[in-house]
Formats: sequence, C-alpha cells, structure tokens
Amino acid sequence: MERVIRNLPVGIQSFEKIRENNNIYVDKTGYIYRLVHTDVPYFLSRPRRFGKSLLLSTMKAYWEGRKELFEGLEIEELEKGNMEAWQPYPVFYFDFNRDSYQNINVLEAILELHINEWEKIYGETKQDAPLGVRFGQLLRAAYEQTGRRCVVLIDEYDKSLLETMENKELVEHNKSMFKGFFSNLKSEDAYIRFIFITGVTKFSKVSIFSDLNQLEDITFDEDYAGICGITEEEIEMTFEPEIHIMAEERGLTYEECRKRLRATYDGYHFSQGNIGVYNPYSLLTALKKRRFGSFWYETGTPTFLVRRLKEIDFDVRQFEDKTLQSTEILLSDYRVENKDPVPLLYQTGYLTIVEAVEEDVLTLGFPNEEVKYAFLQSLMPEYVEECGSGSGKDIFALKRHIENGDTDSVRSVLTALFASITYTTNAAPFEHYFQTVIHIVFTLLGKYTACELHTSTGRIDCVVETGKYIYLFEFKRDDSAEKALQQIDDMHYSDIYAADPRKLYKIGVSFSSATRQLDEWKVEE
Repeated sequence: MERVIRNLPVGIQSFEKIRENNNIYVDKTGYIYRLVHTDVPYFLSRPRRFGKSLLLSTMKAYWEGRKELFEGLEIEELEKGNMEAWQPYPVFYFDFNRDSYQNINVLEAILELHINEWEKIYGETKQDAPLGVRFGQLLRAAYEQTGRRCVVLIDEYDKSLLETMENKELVEHNKSMFKGFFSNLKSEDAYIRFIFITGVTKFSKVSIFSDLNQLEDITFDEDYAGICGITEEEIEMTFEPEIHIMAEERGLTYEECRKRLRATYDGYHFSQGNIGVYNPYSLLTALKKRRFGSFWYETGTPTFLVRRLKEIDFDVRQFEDKTLQSTEILLSDYRVENKDPVPLLYQTGYLTIVEAVEEDVLTLGFPNEEVKYAFLQSLMPEYVEECGSGSGKDIFALKRHIENGDTDSVRSVLTALFASITYTTNAAPFEHYFQTVIHIVFTLLGKYTACELHTSTGRIDCVVETGKYIYLFEFKRDDSAEKALQQIDDMHYSDIYAADPRKLYKIGVSFSSATRQLDEWKVEE
C-alpha cells in the first residue's frame, strides 16, 4: 500500500481548524443535526480528552452559519431543502478550560472576561451589576439586535470544581458563583434558542441543574453513546491507511494491529447497549506516533482519586472481578461529600460499563489495558515506598527475574516490596495491604499473569507464564509456606500444565501480620 501521511488532529479542539487545515475529521454531525432541531437544553458527561470541546466547537460553527466548514459532511445532506438552515444565531460560548482554578477569584475573572468580550459585540451592560445580571442583559440585547434567540454552549463547566475538590471552601465558593451566574438561563429563557452543557461529572446541587429543571441529560442515552469517542465502524471507514502504516512499522499484520489497538484503547461504554468507543486522544496519538503507549493517562494523574482509594481501604480487585456494581442514578449524581469513589472513577474515565446485570444495575470495570496498567501503576506508590524504576523492587526487575527463572531474585524483590509497605494507623488489617500489593504487582506484570485463576478444583492465587517457565503461587498470611505448597498439590493446580513442556515452579509464600513482612518462601519444581 502506498504510504500517504495524512493530518491527524491530535489535541486539536477547534472544528474550524480541523476543517481548514485538512485534518481528518470523524463525522459526528449526524448527532448534531438531531440535537439542534429541538428546543431542549442538554447536558452530556464524558471523561476528559474525549472530544467534548470539539463537539461544542462544531455546534458553534453550525449555529454561526459556517456552511462552508460542513461541506461533504452528513449534516450538509440532512439540511438540504431546509430554508432555515445555516442562518447565523448569536452564540455565547463559555470555555472553562482557560486556566487553573486554585485561586479563589479565577472563576469570576473568567466569567468577566467572557462578558467583556460579548459587550464589544452587543453593547455595554450595567458595570455595577452582578455578572449574572450582566449576562442576562447581553442575552436580551443579542436577541433585540439580531431578531434571533441566543445559543448558549458551556464547555467543561465543572473544571473549577474538579480541580479544587480537596479545598471544600473553594468548591463551595465556585458553586455559589455558578448559582448567581447561570440562574439567569431560566429567567431569560424567552431569549434562548438552544443550550448544551458538557462536563466530566454532574455535580449535585450545582445551580445549572437545579435551575434548569427541564435539562435533558443524554449521558447514558443509547442514541448518543457514540457522540464522543471513536467507534469500530468509524475506525474502519476512516483510519485504515494509518493502521496499515502502523502495523508495518511494528512488524504486525493489519488484523494484529487492530486487535492490539482494541485491547489498549477500546472498551468504553456509556450506555447499556452494545455501542463501544475508543479513547480518541489515545487512538489518534498512537496512530500518529505509530506506537502503543499510555497517552491519555499521561495528560493527568488522578492523585486525589488514588489517595482516596487507599484512605477507604478500597479492594482494588473489584475493578476486574466483576463484583463492582452501581446504577445510572448513583453514577450520574455526584456529591462532593460522597466518600464513594466509584461515581467519580466512572465519570473521569477510569471505569466503564462492562455489562448491564439488570435494567438498573450496572457492572463496572477497567475499559482497557491503557487505563488498567497506568492506574494501578499510579496506585502502587500509595502502598509501597520507593518502588520506582532502578530501586531493585520495581516491576521491571521482577519481570527480568521471572523471565530468567531466577526464583531467588523474585523472592528478594517481593521481600523488599513488602518490607516497604507504608505503615498505617487506621483500622485496616495488614491482610488488606498485602493482598492489594500482591494484586497490583502481579497485574502489572501484564500478559504474563493471571490472578485468582479458576480451575475445576479451586482457585489458584496467581499463575505467571513466560516462554520458558510457569510459576504457580499460593499465598498465606500467618500460616506456613509448606501449607501453601500442600494446597497446590491437594487441589491439583498443576494438572492443567501436565503436558506443557515449560519448566514449572510451585511456590508457597507466607506473610506475617506481626512483622508485616514476607516470612517464608518455598519452591518446588
């Protein structure tokens, strides 16, 4: 296949820039057509870097009547014969991505900046009036000058709340600012044609949602499950040349490359149906760089989230064993005082819907390998001190020793890891800590490992397989390593590998609650 390098819009959130610079655009305008031909105000929640800003930028261009930007797109065909299409409306676009919100007056400054910009177009308002009142005056002035009702687009409304979650005073201050400002959306409804609001989470008790009681939340709607992100069908239609190039450079077939892209970046489900999407930022970055990496995760580490998981002694094994369940109501209605991290983990993209157990019960889990491994890697330092690369007790050292069949060095790494588990004075038993670290450590070994593998006779604590070796681990707390080995034999865990030519190690490991360390280690071949 001829190698043609096309422009991939990595990190570009401007629809105008994508179209004018001949970047590849995944056509989402069919969704926009459906939305803009109603008078309903909408809210959509999606994780960061999932295309929300591009979606609103596209809506802005539509309402401004920029027909030339939509040439060849689905909405151009859909609007044929509509005499009212492509008429410019006054658009009030709030972009809350502009700054950091760590200082108390930042939100007010951004709101005032928006007001000042629009006053240059529609005339000055009463300067001594509150910002919300001035915004209402602008809506009226725009309607009177243009004869058309206004369009209000609010991008990432909750950034000032998410960034300040650990500062309750600042969160309450910003919530109060929203109440005073956006309450005018209801009182000035006669002058508004369309409202669309995006965010990562739907914070309860924020006035946007209480005042706009007719606001339609489409976050979980099957009809809009693919409005952000990239579906399998869209990949097939849009990115086949890029995947062929990437496959060639990685030494993979086209199908092998597709399979790995799917495992690494796919898996997000925002409804109870079958529509799944890829993380668009990670997929586009991988195709542009022609390699696999944790691109989305590198754009922001959820420090407060991983810290909260440890504080509440959360069992991280639930992320993968299909026991983590919730409902749409719990996932969509977030409260700052809520100690349950699951809704925010879902809304920020670290968990997704795995399956619908019942009509109102959802099972959650990691969406893909990028999120799974990067999230656990960021969680590890919360439990184990000095576990970074080069420390001698890092995942890379453990992988190296396992690949070499060096069980003595494997023991040394695990001993060092458990000796440095951070001490806690809370009521959490040591059992929780060592089980969590075991799960994280062996999961981070990636393709080598299966934790708690079910067999016909029982459940093996951990199996690690390499090209030359198989390791069967059984872990005991405050019991002997000999009993751990005995359990492997009694339950016939090694029987399923009887015909396997690789060398098999049975390893019994004992941990002591008293010393908080690895106590005994026994290996049988």
